[in-house]
Amino acid sequence: MPEGHTIHRAARLQNKRLRGRPVQSESPQGRFASGASLVDGIELAKISANGKHLFYEFANDVIVHVHLGLFGKFRLRSLPTEDPVSENCRWLVTTANDRLHLAGPTACEVVDGEQVDAIRSRLGPDPLVKRHRRDPVETMASRLHRRTIPIGAAILDQKVIAGLGNVYRAEILYRIGLDPFTPAREVDQSKLHALWTESVRLLRLGERSGRIVTTDPADVGRTRRSNIKAQERLYCYKRQGEPCRRCGSIIRTADIDGRNIWWCPAEQS
Repeated sequence: MPEGHTIHRAARLQNKRLRGRPVQSESPQGRFASGASLVDGIELAKISANGKHLFYEFANDVIVHVHLGLFGKFRLRSLPTEDPVSENCRWLVTTANDRLHLAGPTACEVVDGEQVDAIRSRLGPDPLVKRHRRDPVETMASRLHRRTIPIGAAILDQKVIAGLGNVYRAEILYRIGLDPFTPAREVDQSKLHALWTESVRLLRLGERSGRIVTTDPADVGRTRRSNIKAQERLYCYKRQGEPCRRCGSIIRTADIDGRNIWWCPAEQS
């Protein structure tokens, strides 16, 4: 499933190409035909992201909510381009110059303002949203203070922090030196501040570059971030059995919530 940086990057890039333009809207697959017809010929006013959710707001006040889930994919192409395969194209949005092809999302639906507010309100703070109604660390703390599950499981709950996935959770916990099996309610305020700060920093970097790079150049023998090679980009995710890039201890893996977590037993003790 795409992590939050990918969704925010999609919103930014699609806004550049599609925003402020009338669109031809259709559903070649047919599963979103009625929704697509509501915005056919209408100007796309804005695309916004929150966590792993996208909202397409049109000039006639219709809003389309998209969640890619495990299998959803976008393709944004300049025209002329090949016609989509109708069997897997849920929503096709075309302007005079560009075409957006959406396939396989978990959600592609028309929603109203109240439904958008409900989706946003049940999400935790999003590291890529600049303004929050409440201090994000306080929000996280309030949603963790009674939880006995491991922090490594808790932060994948989108109600705690929106946008983190399996890669970022392993890497952020490594970078702040927090054992993923620490009970969530036992994580102190200073670690929650570090968790939030690192989430903001790393997801912003990921949104700009379109890839997840969490290693510091010096830890992989590089002088600049741009010189880090693909196999050097992560500290622990899927590196079980390999030496820690900082201390040399062996990276471990275990099931934490039906999914694997990776960590360094020395750096995260």
